[in-house]
Amino acid sequence: MDAVTLGLIIHVAFLAIGVYLYLFARGIIRFGKPEVRARADEFRKDNGTWMRFLGLALAAIMGFNVFLDVQAMMAG
Repeated sequence: MDAVTLGLIIHVAFLAIGVYLYLFARGIIRFGKPEVRARADEFRKDNGTWMRFLGLALAAIMGFNVFLDVQAMMAG
């Protein structure tokens, strides 16, 4: 496995983390048990603003990195 492929895999993983963080901060992702859901909602209420910005920033940067990795793979 060459470096470009490994970088692409890592960038896609971090892109997924950024999207998950943003969706969690927006309240779109929910948990099953009521007590876990209540704790997650309280955590999200306290920390939602910075998690939303961090998720957007991470997803944007990693999306650009994925684009560059795919472009490097196509170039040879």
